[in-house]
This record gives sequence, structure tokens and C-alpha cells, in this order.
Amino acid sequence: MDHTNEESEFLQHEPCPKCGSRDNLARYSDGHAYCFGCEHRENTGGEQKIVIQKGDKNMNFIEGEIANLSARGITEETCRKWDYRVGSVAGQPVQVANYKDSSGTRIAQKIRFKNKDFHVRGDIKEAGLYGEHLWSGKGKKAIVCEGEIDALSVSQSQGNRWPVYSIPNGSAGASKAIRKSIELLNGYDEVIFCFDSDEPGIKASRECAQVLPPGKAKIAKLPLKDANDMLKSGRVKELIDCIWQAQVYRPDGIINGKDLWDIVSAEDSMASCSYPYEGVNKKTLGIRKGEIVTITAGAGIGKSQVCREIANHILNQEETIGYIALEESNKRTGLGFMGLHLNKPLHLGTVEVTDEEFKDAFDNTLNTGNIFMYDHWGSLGSDNLLSKIRYMVTACGCGYIILDHISIVVSGIEEGDERRTIDNLMTKLRGLVEEVNCGLILVSHLKRPQGNKGHEDGAQTSMAQLRGSASIGQLSDIVIGCERDQQGDSPDRTTVRVLKNRWTGETGIACSLDYDHETGRLTETPYEEDDIPFEDESTQEWTGDSTTF
Repeated sequence: MDHTNEESEFLQHEPCPKCGSRDNLARYSDGHAYCFGCEHRENTGGEQKIVIQKGDKNMNFIEGEIANLSARGITEETCRKWDYRVGSVAGQPVQVANYKDSSGTRIAQKIRFKNKDFHVRGDIKEAGLYGEHLWSGKGKKAIVCEGEIDALSVSQSQGNRWPVYSIPNGSAGASKAIRKSIELLNGYDEVIFCFDSDEPGIKASRECAQVLPPGKAKIAKLPLKDANDMLKSGRVKELIDCIWQAQVYRPDGIINGKDLWDIVSAEDSMASCSYPYEGVNKKTLGIRKGEIVTITAGAGIGKSQVCREIANHILNQEETIGYIALEESNKRTGLGFMGLHLNKPLHLGTVEVTDEEFKDAFDNTLNTGNIFMYDHWGSLGSDNLLSKIRYMVTACGCGYIILDHISIVVSGIEEGDERRTIDNLMTKLRGLVEEVNCGLILVSHLKRPQGNKGHEDGAQTSMAQLRGSASIGQLSDIVIGCERDQQGDSPDRTTVRVLKNRWTGETGIACSLDYDHETGRLTETPYEEDDIPFEDESTQEWTGDSTTF
């Protein structure tokens, strides 16, 4: 059901009886009402019905008298300037805003009752903006408010000397009123919208700004709800400053660099943790929240072991992690963490430990309450995965998420669809980590490299080999490749190579990791420039034959 119709027009904002908002309920001339907050509706025929009386311009107008509005902080001088009066209707005290045309002829009255009901006499549609009779319609600056009282407040704050107007029907009909008065407002170099600071007011000010030519509209941001609240609180200077410092309206996403002072001058609060390997830290300066780190390697190289080492190191920095391992059971993952504490490969099931050692390892890892895992085996839908990550961060307090690995999320999908699915998933992951401010460590597989040498033989990793979609590399902030020749002279040595580094730009080999079968740990060996862990095709000397370059 539409909340508007051709036979009714907006009259006022009221408190909503359902959600309790101060003024989200819009009342219309046929008696129906609609809440823009909770969508509560009141149909025609309810107890409150506001009637618009129409006829000739001189019909049944209330004369009233000029007086100060002490409760509003508005002086008699201001009320006289605007011809804003007090009177009575059927014994009830009312306030009267006289709407006049440019010649000063009264066209309509908007009558405000003590209970905030409004009664309109005359033709409010013909009247245009409140205050049109006061100003020439030409000049450097005009201010448009959401209501008559706010217009009086702004005018009084500026000595009643500068053009101020009010829309007649509140925020719901604001843009329509501005369109009707576009010729008038185009006579000013700039138009400042000083609407209520609540959601309907902010929305209406943006809609009104879009009606005017680009660059003409500005929007003032008030620390209190409206201009009258600023006046009553004695914050007149602050109100004027807000108006004069109003920002030029630009569509969402477009900003001026000069508006970024508060952002660039603020102390960088980006939270980060270190890696367990100094060589990687030296190149990347740590793992930051709001970023995606992708760890990639060929099959059987040890990606999962590296991830557990990183996760354990993060835990030791008093962070909470979410660990989503889609290719192993939670038991194996849990034993892996406990083994790191004991320096014994418990997850292999070949190590003997005492009951006391086992319980101590549990208490210092899994039992801390700082590790959350997802009880799942195999693939799961991308939307389901995103919801699990969101919950881990927002409800469980996880600062970092480890996802091992992305390929299995889309396993079983046709190749073309797989690429598109990963593209969509990476885009959503990118937005999610920034929205909830977590760090995501992502494991990705590699395609087999060209040539006879595979990754199991120590082939060098590259960005082009990321399996599934180029978006994995494009949307990751850091990409780290792990290389190991399983059949070579040092089958337990892994070379760690930074393939992409959006933070510092430094790439290349960071360190080597040696696996200790007795402890189940990876120990860092600093990399020296003279060390060549395997034949690196990128360093081969060009002989003139393009096939060997």
C-alpha cells in the first residue's frame, strides 16, 4: 500500500505511537499517516484528521498578535519580521505562520497547535517557500530550513538580515517544494540546506541538493537535532559556523581532497600483528586488519602448516582468531595447535605425551576461548561462508580469520562458473574484511607451471599461477608463495617468497623455513642474497635465444 495519493498532501511530522520516534510519522491532509522509520500506517478515518480549508485568499484567516516565543528563544522582533503570530482556535492556543507571495499578499496560514497538530488555511501549494515575501531572491547565499521555527531561529541568529526560507511541508515533501521554487533559488550563488540532523532530514537535504545545479547546493551538519535546539541551547555562534562551513553537496563517492584533513591528520589506528618470521615482517611490516593475505603453494608443500604457525603467533599476541580449515577435521586442527605449544607434532598421531602435558597443551591453546573453528568438512556455499566469517568477527570477537582454502569453496563447479564464482566471492570478501575490520589469511592453490618442473620439484611460484581466478591476486593486499623441492637435497626446506605487497611494495624471497620432524615446527633461516635455493629462471642470463630467456 502506497502511503501517498493524489488527493492528499503532507501536513506535518508527528511522534510515532509504534516505534516512539520523535517525528518520523508523516500526517497527510486526508487523515492517514505513515512512519518512515518502522513503516507503521494509520488509515483515513482515525481519531486524528487534519483538514485543509481552501477558498479565496482572504477566507477565515486568523489575525492573532505578534509576541515573543519564549519557549523557543525567539524574540518579538523576529516574529514581527516574519509575521509569525500567536492566537487561538476554538479556545486552544495556536501559533500562526503567514505564507505570503512576493508582493506580500497573504495566501495561506499554517496553524500549529500545542499538541503539534497542524491546520492549514488557504492554498499552501500556491504559497511556495515560507519567507519568499522577505527577500529579493538574488544574492550570494540563501539558507533553506525544514520548518518555520527553524527558519526564524537561523534568521534571528544572523540578525534577521540574510535570506532564509523554509519548506512548507516537512522533509517528506522537501524536494518537491524545492523544484517548485527552483527559479527563486537559482538567483543565489549558493543555497545551504540546514535541515534536521535525523535520518529523514539528512535524506531530504541530499534529495533537495540534487535538484539544484551541480556545485550550488551545500549541506550544513548540526550537532543537535535542529536549528531551534541550537538557539535554545545558547549555541548561536556554533550554529552560524555550521552554516558558513557547510560542505558542497557531491554525490556519494565523490569527495574533495581538502575535506580529508581530519582523516589524514588523525593518528593511524590500523591494528596489526607480526608474522612469526622476521624476514616476512621486514618486507610486509606485519599483518593488518582490513587486509587480505593470500598464501599459495603447490600441493603438499606445507601451506596448512605455515597457516597454523601464523595463527599460533597471532594468538600469542593476545588476538582472537577464527580458523576455517575445509580439508581437515577440527580434531586434526586442534591437535595441530596443541602440538605447536608442546613442540611435538600431535596431529600426526605418532607422538607420545603424558596426560598432564596433553591437558596443559589444551588449556593453553583451545581452552583459552580465543580460537573459534567451523565444524564443517568439504565445500560450502559462498554466502554461507561469508555469514560464518561475519559471525566469527562480530559475535565472537575474532580479529583475524584463516580460510584454508578458497578453492574448495567452489569445488564441483564447472570451470567457467568457478571463475565467476571466485570473482564474486573475492569481491564480497574484500568488502567484508573492510566492513568488519578483520584480517583475512587466505590459502589458495596453484596451477601447474609450464615446463617439466612442477612445484613438488621446487618450481618458482608466481602470481600468474594462482588457480581459479585472477581476482585472488588482484584483491589481495599481500600474496606469499611457498616453494619446496620435495625430491631435492633439502626436502624439508621451504622458501618463502613475497609475490605481491601493496603495503610497502617490497617483493622477493623473504626467508627459508626448515621443518623439524621431531618438534613439528618450522624454523626460520634468514635468506642471504647470495643464496640460490634452486634454479631461478628469472635470473638466467639472456643468450640471445628467446626460448631460454
